[in-house]
Amino acid sequence: MEHQEIRRKGIRVRFVLAAMVSLILLAFAYRGEAQDPPTTINPLQVATLHWYAANQTTQFSIGGFPTGIVFDGEHLWIGNLGTNSISSLRPSDGAVLATYPVPDPYVLTYDGANLWATDCNGHAVTKVRPTDGTILGSFPVGSCSTALVFDGTNIWVGAHNIVKLRASDGANLGSFDIGNTDQNPSQGIAFDGRNIWASNTGTNSAPGHTVTKLNASSGHILGTFVVGSAPEAMAFDGAHIWVSNNNSGTVTELEATNGETLGTFAVGVLPNGIGFDGANVWVANSGSNSVTRLRVSESGVGPRSQTFAVGNSPVNGVAFDGASVWVTNGNSGTVSKL
Repeated sequence: MEHQEIRRKGIRVRFVLAAMVSLILLAFAYRGEAQDPPTTINPLQVATLHWYAANQTTQFSIGGFPTGIVFDGEHLWIGNLGTNSISSLRPSDGAVLATYPVPDPYVLTYDGANLWATDCNGHAVTKVRPTDGTILGSFPVGSCSTALVFDGTNIWVGAHNIVKLRASDGANLGSFDIGNTDQNPSQGIAFDGRNIWASNTGTNSAPGHTVTKLNASSGHILGTFVVGSAPEAMAFDGAHIWVSNNNSGTVTELEATNGETLGTFAVGVLPNGIGFDGANVWVANSGSNSVTRLRVSESGVGPRSQTFAVGNSPVNGVAFDGASVWVTNGNSGTVSKL
């Protein structure tokens, strides 16, 4: 009996020791697993089946020399300088659904019902009904026009002056001088919810280095702020204005409330077009056939800035359709879906 009791005690001791060893091993295994390096993939991107940084393989042929691009909530619209036309593109597969003649459509914007296109040669802007391509009007702005933005009621035009047109009927509500010349109109314009921002692009021999902030109600100039050389396209991220500086190869971030410079970021060669996707600004680098993605927040997963190859000469157009960023490639006659 005594031997059996000792044997039972020994078995219990071995069992307890085995259990303790197992727990220790599990603890080390858990610690090792917990200390694995964090993934660089944003789980929200995985959830939307867009876990890659950018799609660098998908391009759709448009022909001509595509520049301006805008999303109307259902379709993308491409302005084509090479064919003097605009085309409707289905985002899911890049199919061209319709093409309509429109003069010199370098930049496009959408007012919730109709499309607007710059017409540099005609010193005007063109209003187009998207359902059938009917031109609803051509409205003079006094010089070459190269930038457009909609403020919810009016269309603002970057020309040698900044021109305010009523979207409903194209009536001219004001023309505001910010120092540009007839031959060198403002090539960038943005709306921050209260004010208009316009670039003072300058000339090739004397590039500008400032942007001007105007009150959207009165057109009064609220301030002029220094950025890089030859500022062109601009975008608003909900708090800040981002300016592409064509000659500097940089983008400047400005505080929208007071114009304070918050940062200057290197991108590619000859940056021009710029767009916002809700988390990043995307900059088309027309001289290096690339697009740079710059996260607006200083914190986040992965590098803050990344550059991706696109087609040849992405000179102006950047648009976001809610899922993908689109870039027009002028010399390639294509659009890239990133």
